[in-house]
Amino acid sequence: MSERHPIIAITGSSGAGTSTVQRTFEHIFRREGVTPAIIEGDSFHAYNRIDMRERMAACETAGSDCKLSHFGPEANLFSELENLFRTYGECGEGKRRKYLHNAEEAAPYKQEPGTFTPWEDVPPGTDLLFYEGLHGAVVDGNVNVTKHPDLLVGVVPVVNLEWIQKLHRDKNTRGYSTEAVTDTILRRMHDYVHYIVPQFGRTHVNFQRVPMVDTSNPFITRDIPTADESMVVIRFANPKGIDFPYLLGMIHDSFMSRANTIVVPGGKMELAMQLIFTPFVWRLMEQRRKLL
Repeated sequence: MSERHPIIAITGSSGAGTSTVQRTFEHIFRREGVTPAIIEGDSFHAYNRIDMRERMAACETAGSDCKLSHFGPEANLFSELENLFRTYGECGEGKRRKYLHNAEEAAPYKQEPGTFTPWEDVPPGTDLLFYEGLHGAVVDGNVNVTKHPDLLVGVVPVVNLEWIQKLHRDKNTRGYSTEAVTDTILRRMHDYVHYIVPQFGRTHVNFQRVPMVDTSNPFITRDIPTADESMVVIRFANPKGIDFPYLLGMIHDSFMSRANTIVVPGGKMELAMQLIFTPFVWRLMEQRRKLL
């Protein structure tokens, strides 16, 4: 952690909705005049799309119990990610790149989708580092990403909802079949249990969306439950300093379920984030200004 060069990390599984949380923080940064260095978690995958497919195919051809996935250490650059967090916290510098998900993102770089841009320096003069991806709180052997961020936020829909969101995204935007997405979910399960789930016991705040409709069989569900069909459970690891009466007064139909947990209507999730995180960003920037 560094008061001069703070780090905020949003961590969640594939299809969990971390990109939605990123948009909320971008609104806060824009409104408060904060210049972030944006880090995409996918840019720290070890293999581009073609190489990953080839390695998976080779693994399956060998007849082994292939567990290679983007959730685990074999397919990611955990050491490089921690090094970026450490270096940025020390001096506001580091190396980053982009993963080009589709043709639209790839066109300006004249590269193929599914590839990485070259490594480059984090732009000078940024106020904080903002990470969004799978591994903002990962621990693996000597690698401990968790100890560097000043704020760790977990985005954790109940698992059936997570699968529904992934199924709809991969089928509708990537053209995958239900069977292909199901195979991916099963192959990732070992790494999901060992590398994704443990992170949510290390975060400072967790947002868990819980649908109020039947999602008992996510593989046949036609529609993603809407925000109005959901509640969001917000758990604080350390509730000291959280003004729960203020939040309850500002967010209609919210209530406390435990001493460190507030539950809000799904449609109020972004409002809750704005109310919770805007003062936190204020404090980070005030501390930074005093030191600089």
